[in-house]
Amino acid sequence: MNRRKFLKGSTALTGLFTLGPSVILANDLESISKKSKKAKNIIILISDGMSTGTLQMANLYSQNILGKNGNWMNLYAENKVSRALMDTASASSIVTDSAAASSSFGGGHRVKNGVLNVGANGEKYLPIWQKFKNAGKKAGCVTTVTITHATPAGFCVNSDSRNAEPEIAEMYADLGIDVLMGGGDEFFNAAKRADKKDLYGKYEQKGYQILKNGADLNNLKKGNKTLGIFSSGALPYSIDRTNIAELQNTPTLAEMSTAAINQMKDHENGFVLMIEGGKVDWAAHANDISALLHDQLAFDDAIKAVIDFAEKDKETLVIITTDHGNANPGLIYGADAVKNFKSIADYKYTNEYILNAIHSDFNLQQIKDWIFETNKISLTDEEAKHLLDFYSGLEKQEGGLYNYKKLPFKAYSEIQKKHNNVGWISMDHSGDYVELAAFGPGSELLKPFVKNTDMHYLMLKASIES
Repeated sequence: MNRRKFLKGSTALTGLFTLGPSVILANDLESISKKSKKAKNIIILISDGMSTGTLQMANLYSQNILGKNGNWMNLYAENKVSRALMDTASASSIVTDSAAASSSFGGGHRVKNGVLNVGANGEKYLPIWQKFKNAGKKAGCVTTVTITHATPAGFCVNSDSRNAEPEIAEMYADLGIDVLMGGGDEFFNAAKRADKKDLYGKYEQKGYQILKNGADLNNLKKGNKTLGIFSSGALPYSIDRTNIAELQNTPTLAEMSTAAINQMKDHENGFVLMIEGGKVDWAAHANDISALLHDQLAFDDAIKAVIDFAEKDKETLVIITTDHGNANPGLIYGADAVKNFKSIADYKYTNEYILNAIHSDFNLQQIKDWIFETNKISLTDEEAKHLLDFYSGLEKQEGGLYNYKKLPFKAYSEIQKKHNNVGWISMDHSGDYVELAAFGPGSELLKPFVKNTDMHYLMLKASIES
């Protein structure tokens, strides 16, 4: 045994015992003995655009409506993880976009908003999943938005623009990323691509199995490269999938995550996997509380699936975080705050679905009836008229990221706030420090306060660097 390592370990143990039994309970000897062990596998889970208020409200919903504590918060309560706050700034702003944020994890350098692992002078930083592929590991990405979107792309490719999704779809095939699951049929389907390239055919030629719906997850050829594209555009929001029959053929984030792990877990050199709850961010952009909470809870289900695997495997580093905050939602003080917050359990659909169903030829009573049916909210005539004015052109149409149909998201969230006590500071990203948790071998490397770029080097050190 290396004498220097032995003495260092002895000093650590001596210091521990002088601190008393409470410290031993928090840091048991078994976990201490694993501190030098390398992680064979790494799984990083990213709830895109998750402000702290989103995590807190999802846990409150889980406790008060579902009758259980959330899986992420249970890891804190049971002292199973190392925990940190993370600074999410980019090279061009204290408020990052998802491309620069993911590039911080992926390339280890802060870059300008909008680009993927490309420096100010054209430097190309080798993405971390390529580094792990070069080290002999399998690599995968799973998301609830398009698989070519900024967050998965930041772990895999270099690009001057996050919007180059048709090109990113080709890059994945050339790189041989082992598992890809999410949405984005328009970037692979020859009938939908502007250049008419058949990327599904290209992937099949490279030995990929192609999945098109949730049922296909039950018929996977074990160990084969896998491309699962389950929708055009992003996958549906979780609450809409639950309540709309035609959406139920798309898999959940937990189901995709479990399938991805099963495809790669037997590889002798291990694997790395990025799992993104991408529509948490889209919901925050829309100030859509029902979409936000249910997609955060779906992300929490994915956490359970991953931790269940990692606890049995004992060779997997799990990192749970977000890339940035968004809209900073939170509960507002009031005499009926508890009752009002619980009323969100009556919401059957996302605001996107509800507002999409309203048309300019609706009368006030039709709008009032529809809102009561879907949210159990009784609108006043004034509120109903205010909503209708957006459809009749009397109110200026709302813009906003991912609001392709110019729906009145902000106006409706302000109406909901009177009934659910949830407020929002904006409809865009925020610069708040965010939560980060780490479990398994390598988690001891996590410091209490980190920059997003630090996670790139932590993952490398935990797994393949001496």
